Amino acid sequence: MSNAVLGLRLKQQLTLTPRLQQSVKLLQLSALECVQELHQAIAQNPFLEESAESPESAESSDSRSESEGAAEDSSRADLDFSSGGGGGSGEETPDWTEWTASPSTLHDALRDQLLLLGLTERDHVLANLIIDALDDDGFLRLPLEDVAALVPGAAPGEIETALRIVQTLEPSGIAARSLGECLALQLEAMDRDTPGRDFALEVVQNRLSMMAARDNTRLLEALGCSQEELRLAMELIRSLDPRPGSKVGTFEPRAIVPDVIVRKEKKRWVVTVNSAIYPRIRVNQQYADYFRQARDGETALLAQHLQEARWLVRNLEQRFLTIQRVAEAVVTRQRNFFEYGDLAMRPLTLREIADELGLHESTVSRATSHKFMATPRGVVAFKRFFSRQLATTSGGSCSATAIRALLREFIAAEDRRNPLSDVQLTELLADRGVKVARRTVTKYRRSMQLPAVDFRRA
Repeated sequence: MSNAVLGLRLKQQLTLTPRLQQSVKLLQLSALECVQELHQAIAQNPFLEESAESPESAESSDSRSESEGAAEDSSRADLDFSSGGGGGSGEETPDWTEWTASPSTLHDALRDQLLLLGLTERDHVLANLIIDALDDDGFLRLPLEDVAALVPGAAPGEIETALRIVQTLEPSGIAARSLGECLALQLEAMDRDTPGRDFALEVVQNRLSMMAARDNTRLLEALGCSQEELRLAMELIRSLDPRPGSKVGTFEPRAIVPDVIVRKEKKRWVVTVNSAIYPRIRVNQQYADYFRQARDGETALLAQHLQEARWLVRNLEQRFLTIQRVAEAVVTRQRNFFEYGDLAMRPLTLREIADELGLHESTVSRATSHKFMATPRGVVAFKRFFSRQLATTSGGSCSATAIRALLREFIAAEDRRNPLSDVQLTELLADRGVKVARRTVTKYRRSMQLPAVDFRRA
């Protein structure tokens, strides 16, 4: 029998304080998620309120409170970034929420899933043909022979294989040619030990007309099952979706709200925090004064709320400051993009920005995730400015974004009767001084949803 031993052991462990956890959470949220978080905090914390004052009156009230000596941490709690770095051009502030993302359609969702399967180029193209032929409910109404006719030299077996590939995608039941096949695909995707699954498969594949006629007597005889087993099978079938594609792409479009706005003012690119959508929050000074005057042993919860309110105000200010610093550093390094477009995009990594600003790389990652920048060239995701570096024949470097722009330019200008192959595209890039492998060109072309040479030929 082992003896118990009592000993001391030193251990170092990093722990995030509640304030730091809140700061990290706010930084990684998108603009709309941050607004939602602020509204929720205002509703739950009695010490937080949304100021309805104009920026001018808020500034005057702040200066008045300072002169009266009532300033504390909470007196600096009003946040107003509406005039930060704008330059006072006098122009009417545009409504950036008018820029909305197009709702993701069923076809877009299926194509995104195809990119993850690692298909051969031909299978990828044929599967895309099947996806294009689907209706809004996700059914393939076009006969496979007609689909095969769209691809010269395609064998019926290839089209059948492409159909099976698409039928493995989500939502289950997609690319079916009949209601029975649609329901069967959904049942086959379930666990084999699902109660009633086997009898339900038999019904949807061979006895669907009996179910539609509610002829339970004949169903019991044909299936050779009990009343309870038939009931389970019927309930399982009724839980299936007869129109699996109708639920995809029907969501309300979400506004893409940029976190910063980039303008050119007198040959300088100016970065401004877009604060128009954020509520102007502050600590309710009256509640804070009442709390200080009535402190006793039963106010621990209120003290926590007051502390959290002050943390939120300061962390929100820190969020704006960090995003603006990162955005300014990105704009400075990618100035040529703003001047000339994608072809001038230079390679950039998170570590470069982190080293320049004295931040951790993970902080820069959080400050750029789900963030957008409104520029004269459109609304651009922060992540787009970070692109891998590829070597050139001159010893310099080129970004992957610039290479994609070159490929798109080459393909747009090609002769449709004699389109460029991936090998020829690789040679054209080499003529421009960009050294990339043919497989890299193929990968970039696929990521831009550009078909292979055989399918671009007119």
